Amino acid sequence: QVQLVESGGGSVQPGGSLRLSCTASGDTVGTLYMAWFRQTPGKEREGVATISSGGTTSYATSVTGRFTISRDNAENTLYLQMSNLKPEDAAMYYCAADRWVSFSRALFESPYAYWGQGTQVTVSS
Repeated sequence: QVQLVESGGGSVQPGGSLRLSCTASGDTVGTLYMAWFRQTPGKEREGVATISSGGTTSYATSVTGRFTISRDNAENTLYLQMSNLKPEDAAMYYCAADRWVSFSRALFESPYAYWGQGTQVTVSS
């Protein structure tokens, strides 16, 4: 069983930056396929960024060039560095993981068995 705990959310002005963290237990981040998703009320959960166990990354078009997913195997932690934040980036952000995910499905919810509780990001002036 993999447990995931997110942190780092908060309130930031448009154009600002935040770094989200997701600490894993029960397995090591370097062996998992991991992802960040986000959700706003009334909308479906949206895939934001993914990283395979081999280090291959993928991003939603809306965040490409602004967000960076990375991991620290020694800290067993996944990160999402978010820059040039926009009001439309405001959401609850979730960390997800599974032991095997097809690259073509990585930005979809269904492949992931393990989820964190989420951390809230607010972007407003």
